[in-house]
Amino acid sequence: MSSKQLFTIRIAAIVALGGFLLGFDASVISGVVKFIEPEFNLTKIQLGWAVSSITLTAALGMMIAGPMSDKYGRRKLLKYAALLFTISAIGSALAGSFFWLIVFRLVGGLAVGASLIIAPMYIAEIAPAEKRGQLVSINQLNIVLGITIAFFTNYLILKWGDLDASWTQSLGFKKWNWRWMLGIEAVPAALYYIGLLIVPRSPRWLIIQDRKEEALEVLKKVVSDTEAENQLKKVSENILEDQNKQKSKFSDLFGKSMRKVIVIGLVVGIFQQIVGINAVLFYAPMIFEQTGIGTDASFIQAVLVGLTNLVFTVIAIFTIDKLGRKPLLVIGMAGITICLFLLTYGFSTATYSLDDTAITNFSKTIGGDKLAKLKGKTYENDLLFKKALTISLGEETFKANEGAIISAGTHMNTTLILIGILGFVASFAMSIGPVMWVLFSELFPNKIRGLAISFVGLINLAISFLVQLLFPLELSMLGSTVTFLLYGIFAIIGFVFIWFKVPETKGKSLEQLEEILVK
Repeated sequence: MSSKQLFTIRIAAIVALGGFLLGFDASVISGVVKFIEPEFNLTKIQLGWAVSSITLTAALGMMIAGPMSDKYGRRKLLKYAALLFTISAIGSALAGSFFWLIVFRLVGGLAVGASLIIAPMYIAEIAPAEKRGQLVSINQLNIVLGITIAFFTNYLILKWGDLDASWTQSLGFKKWNWRWMLGIEAVPAALYYIGLLIVPRSPRWLIIQDRKEEALEVLKKVVSDTEAENQLKKVSENILEDQNKQKSKFSDLFGKSMRKVIVIGLVVGIFQQIVGINAVLFYAPMIFEQTGIGTDASFIQAVLVGLTNLVFTVIAIFTIDKLGRKPLLVIGMAGITICLFLLTYGFSTATYSLDDTAITNFSKTIGGDKLAKLKGKTYENDLLFKKALTISLGEETFKANEGAIISAGTHMNTTLILIGILGFVASFAMSIGPVMWVLFSELFPNKIRGLAISFVGLINLAISFLVQLLFPLELSMLGSTVTFLLYGIFAIIGFVFIWFKVPETKGKSLEQLEEILVK
């Protein structure tokens, strides 16, 4: 491997750390929700807000980061994002109230939105054409890796809190477990900022700023001197052409000729989120705890979710150009549907009861004989069981002990639930998760591609926000069975739409696709 290739890979890897922080910041909250609910005495909608708030400002970050990066440069925006990630991590960890926790989560959302578009943009602008796809994929892999590492560090902090070692006690891993989970992100965020100091400015941005000599120096570190000269000339010509072109307008998206591609883009963007993937990823320990396996086991299984997501994302990256976009979407949506109905069945066959030993143990820790009324009673669903517990213990006491009591009283096929969750995540990760963005880059005509992707991406984020916000409320009002049944019904509708309406874009040029899809 040549020195130029090593340089390009090193720079892409540093920039792609933004993707890692994005994934980590979004999913680390999965381990936190169990602890902040009783500490801040949160309602279910407040709990959903703690998880989903980051998505709200991520949308804002996406909208402002693009124009700002054109003015100030890609590298500078990524450095701002690294600082915001650091501030968010430290501020969230030290938050003394729910209000301040949300404030610092919102700050992190701005960094998430900026990283989501600027990191792959920078990599695409510096990478040689023949390596662009692979190098940009590093960012997507890092997002999934960040999600996985967040699950792992949450589990690790939980286990350190149970150790009797003096160093774990002095650092307060038991007392401040959720604060450590959030705060540890400051370490990779600070390293990201330091790494960006050695990253050169984007050559395309330098050319736009008419700093062609600097751009040429950067290009020569990536390709041969001759190729660098050719690229400089080509990029300069393209920028001049773009400046002379009429800018696309928002109203262009809704013209009669664009109707088909916009409908396809919107529906695929909506169904990517409405099947509940971010409910599973961001509430994984909570879901597993509903199965009665206990807190430690629920965090271990959350790590398995992250690893499954990582492995099948890699599979998608290596098969998308061989199998095609539509086959992956069809296979994946079929798998998502089957697994969601498997989960529906698993939760519907569960029973809930507390035996004598559990009642005695909880009476010692909670005090009194508040659970005596539940002795010998079996409940057919989680809603009735939770209602009985709330009446017996009072809402505040139940919240503080919910995880342990639900784990002790739930009787179901936990293996079936684990297979359903892992199968769902695997099906998503190899299909509509990554494939949607590839499809968007090919589906929309050149003139409105950037505007169209921004629009459908914004709708996609809005649905993601609602799914995350409402999931705890759905569990408390509808129960696990009905919640996953709804996701399964959405998955069936998505599968039918993709089967009949989504075209195969593999092997066709962007111009060919425009002729076929835009009338």
